[in-house]
Parts: sequence; C-alpha cells; structure tokens
Amino acid sequence: MTRAGEPASTNEDPPGGLTAIGDLECKLGYVFKQRELLTRALTHRSAGADNLERLEFLGDAALGFVVARELFASARDAQEERLTLMRASLVKGETLAEVARVIGLGGHLNLGEGERKTGGADRASILADALEAVFGAIACDGGIESVAEVARRLLGSRLANVGDGELRDSKTRLQEHLQANGLGLPEYVVVATAGEDHAPVYTVECTAQGVRGRGEGRSRREAEKHAASSVLAVLGPATGDV
Repeated sequence: MTRAGEPASTNEDPPGGLTAIGDLECKLGYVFKQRELLTRALTHRSAGADNLERLEFLGDAALGFVVARELFASARDAQEERLTLMRASLVKGETLAEVARVIGLGGHLNLGEGERKTGGADRASILADALEAVFGAIACDGGIESVAEVARRLLGSRLANVGDGELRDSKTRLQEHLQANGLGLPEYVVVATAGEDHAPVYTVECTAQGVRGRGEGRSRREAEKHAASSVLAVLGPATGDV
C-alpha cells in the first residue's frame, strides 16, 4: 500500500469515522497524509461550499494523464485515434461509477439532505464525480505517481482488457445489434430531471425489443448511453452483444 505518511490526528475525517475511512484507504491502496483532502473529495456540493468540485477538476486531468501514459506504454501498436478511444472508455462516467460501487464509495459520501433522500449515494454521476475528486485529492497529497498506482489498482483489469466492443459506446452497440437483426431503432425519452440548475441530472428511458432500461447522466446524451447499456445488459446474454 502506498503511504504518503501517517494521518495527522488533527485532520477532519469523512462520514463514518476513522475506522470506516481506514477501510476506504485500504480499498484504494493509499493512506492519506492530509485526510482533510479526502474529506473534501467525499463532500458533495449539496452538503456545503467546501466541496469536491475543485478536486474533481484536478482528478479528471490527473486520471486522464496516467491512463493515457499507461495505454501509451502498453498498446504500442495503437495510433492516436485508437488510444483516444481507449482512454475515453476507461475514464468515462459509467466506468468510474462502476469502480466507485466496487469500493463502496457511496457509503462514505457527505450529501445534502435532498440528495440523500433521492438516492444520491448510488447515483452514477455523483459516484463518478466523487471518484475523480478522490484522485484529485491523491494528486495533491502524494503526487502523480500515487495517482498512477491507485489507478492501476482500481482499473487494472480494465486497462489490460480494453476490447473493441468497449471502444464503441453503448448507444452505438445497441443500434448496431438492432440493425443487424432487421429490427427498429431504439427510442429514448427523458422521464425526469433533478439536481441544481447549474448541475442537472437527467433520467432517460430507452426502449428496444420490448425491453426498457433507465440511465442517469449529467447530460441527456450521457443518460441515453447509460439507458442503452441497461438494455444491452438484458439483450446481451442471448445475442452476444455485451
């Protein structure tokens, strides 16, 4: 486990106390020297002004860089366009939300009352933002190499197995499957909007072959991709489209 030093006793701790945050650090494979950075990374904008937004900005850039560097070193035959698609598939919100769920990040988030009541702790967009912010906190606390170590730990299998199917987004894959079988195109409908005016969250329903799936996102397009992914999860086992 990477150690940037022992945590100071005067630092603030995120929800759940020292034991819970120690469990999260174990899953990350990183122990914070400045735990107040992690506290901020786990604080959603709905819970106060000292929140994750600035760390999210930094984490997005840091994660993008280390993933690009890993792919540059491992995918030696890939050209720029393919490398760009590979990176995008690994750092997109859907992937980050999945990783956040694996490490139980939602249980550590500090959310405003409204977000708590509406299931914000498991909302894909919030989980993705928080994970980016955690990477930003790691960058501030331990530097870019610490970000790289944690990224390899959390994204390791995904880094090693970025397949061609993953380079096409779920909307494209769903449409290709339907067209290949002579079926009609999927339908997408916005069924709800939530969040604050400056940070809306869209819920979209996708219908195809009688299967309905829902997805959330910070944009309509992102929500449509998540909804299409839900439909593919049902259609996939029988068709080979995953």
